[in-house]
Amino acid sequence: MWTLANQLGVVARAPAELTAALAADRRPITIVLPDLQDAADALVLADMAAALSRFEHVRVIVEATASSLAAVRLEDQVPAVMNLDHDQWTDPERLAAWQTARNKSVPLRTPSAEHAVSLDDPEDVCAADPITITARYESSNDEHGGMRTAWLRAGQSVLREPRPPARALAVLSALGDSADPRLKQHLTVLAADTDWSLVWNRVSGDIRPPWPGPALALALALATGHEVLAGTVLAADHQGVVRIISADSARASGRLPRPFAPIQALAALPDGTVLALDMQGRLTWQHSPAVRKPSGISALLDDGPTPVQQLIDTMSNHLAQAPGRALTATSHLLAVADDAGAVHAATLHQPADQPQTATLHEGPVTALAALDLDVSEDGIPVSLLYSGGADGHVRAWSPSRAALAPPVMQRPIPVTALAAMHTEDGPALAVGWGDGLVEHHTWNRGVTRVYRPGSPVRSLTATANGDLVVGCDDMLVCLHPR
Repeated sequence: MWTLANQLGVVARAPAELTAALAADRRPITIVLPDLQDAADALVLADMAAALSRFEHVRVIVEATASSLAAVRLEDQVPAVMNLDHDQWTDPERLAAWQTARNKSVPLRTPSAEHAVSLDDPEDVCAADPITITARYESSNDEHGGMRTAWLRAGQSVLREPRPPARALAVLSALGDSADPRLKQHLTVLAADTDWSLVWNRVSGDIRPPWPGPALALALALATGHEVLAGTVLAADHQGVVRIISADSARASGRLPRPFAPIQALAALPDGTVLALDMQGRLTWQHSPAVRKPSGISALLDDGPTPVQQLIDTMSNHLAQAPGRALTATSHLLAVADDAGAVHAATLHQPADQPQTATLHEGPVTALAALDLDVSEDGIPVSLLYSGGADGHVRAWSPSRAALAPPVMQRPIPVTALAAMHTEDGPALAVGWGDGLVEHHTWNRGVTRVYRPGSPVRSLTATANGDLVVGCDDMLVCLHPR
């Protein structure tokens, strides 16, 4: 199934996830499942084929023996059946030639070397055939020190990556804290020849420190003047709970006092305000507990909405025509984007000004990221804004200038997340794609680094020192570019 998901350009770790992914993807698709009766999980695949066949844009072709349980399971779908035993589908001369060749003596096959590989040895496992290793792990009842769970969690990544070091990095990123500590040391050495070094990772089930939950949205806390928020990352889960975690170790230091409605995008402003776009596309906000509230006379004299709150109200009005889908903020800029392909941006230094708007995509804008540049115009800092869409385009725009006509990159895959950052080599942009690929582009050096966690990439953010944090349903990974 992982191979099928890779071919279709989606991330799916189970048949139900593949069915859901193809239900949302309306491209006409033909799926061929040969020799279904020989599959180890033939009935599971038959049920998946039956579910997929109900979609008008999906055609499923199944090859199976008529007496197999898989074929019987599909009979209720009223398929168009081609019985290859009928003479009308047989060329007598070619059949005779095939039978003659089949009856010739065939030398006995020696046992595959893959079955001599120890599933406890990371070096052997990462160098072996990943399909064979996956089948052996699936049929094993032993955890093999934690390698089995990590390998199966990395999933599609280990099948797609051709190089053992890249597979080692994927397994290392998926390794839980209950695994044999020697595995982490061994995998770190094996992954040395990759684009990344692992800073930390947290996976579902970790307790040292506790797993912070699915990271459906991430944001770097900008309020560096507040001790609680300094050097932290905000992570929102599927219930709208926003946790404050250390950017250095992922240790939790608290959470926002009130959960939001389920969140699809998150951002933080320098004054400690945390913004969220809920699943309905509405912009909401709250202050972190680290922000000091005015008291005494100052509270009496300044009891109206602050300039930032006024800007948030203005942005909400811009989303009245189309629901919001993406959100980002820097020390100088706030931007939101909507379902209609438009991006709205405003400077925090002049919140009374109307936001500037540019329509940059066909269809929904699915991700935003921004970077403050070391230049200014008329005393106002200049920011560079990146947007990614369901159209598979990534575009660059500075609100003080016209948007670049051609996209800075494009693929026939939706963009799921963006993060912009300053690194030792200059500005960099990380892009998460719907097929599970993460690309990290360093423009000044023309270097592109890649990473695949094996799970759907839900969110990205960058730490103050240029590390990349990747958020997934069951993993949270921090990487440092080499």
